[in-house]
Amino acid sequence: MADLTQQEWVSKLEADDNAVIIDVRTPGELRSGMIPKALHLDFYQGRDFIQELEKLDKNKHYYVYCRSGNRSGKACEIMNQLGIPEAYNLMGGMLDWEGEVVMP
Repeated sequence: MADLTQQEWVSKLEADDNAVIIDVRTPGELRSGMIPKALHLDFYQGRDFIQELEKLDKNKHYYVYCRSGNRSGKACEIMNQLGIPEAYNLMGGMLDWEGEVVMP
């Protein structure tokens, strides 16, 4: 897992043609908008969240974010434990996000 600043996260994402963006916030948090093309997996779904992570392609590179960067950091650690080596946490999450936002 790597904690990346917004600039690092975006630069790496834009240069990565094997990238998947994952939003781990709650459905209520999504109402404030999300990063375009993000896959939503609610961190607070417990075992269901883990089961969804287990279905992910381990060869992809995952760019993960939440509201502040805490849950997404934990999600990246879980992904690493599940054998997904390329998981990048957006430090500061949506609170610090300055990029494009779309409504779900």
